[in-house]
Amino acid sequence: MTASAAAGKSWLDQKMSVSENEPIQIRIFQYPDDYAPVIGLWGQAGPGIHLGRSDEPEEIFKKLARDPDLFLLAEQNSRLVGAVLGGFDGRRGMMYHLAVEPACRGQGIGEALMEELERRLVNKGCIRYYLLVTKDNADAIRFYEARGWDQLELYVYGKDLT
Repeated sequence: MTASAAAGKSWLDQKMSVSENEPIQIRIFQYPDDYAPVIGLWGQAGPGIHLGRSDEPEEIFKKLARDPDLFLLAEQNSRLVGAVLGGFDGRRGMMYHLAVEPACRGQGIGEALMEELERRLVNKGCIRYYLLVTKDNADAIRFYEARGWDQLELYVYGKDLT
């Protein structure tokens, strides 16, 4: 694509095109229709995504009441190929469960989802956001570090409330 042709395309069009034949569309998650396909994608994502109680239908429904515009899906030819769940508490943002179908990795889909989430977080006034990566997920660590993420020297604690 020439520079003048690229200038004529919108930023989103440029970012979402994996190839001229198979453009990627990013859209907002729709409950309940998208729930089963997204859980299936997350389930096959590999060792980095740990599904738990917070991923059950009732919990996803509660999450959507807060900021539905931060749960994004990537589709190629009307087929789900990627997803990311974002959150914003009014102060800090969070990225959860960024996943791309294994056969579609390396095509810019994860990066496009992450960049769109970041754009939406900035529009909400977020100045910093976080993500969690398991120590044994070397692929994800390389992916995030190549995109400017820094490892923080923190301990992460969790506590079930119910």
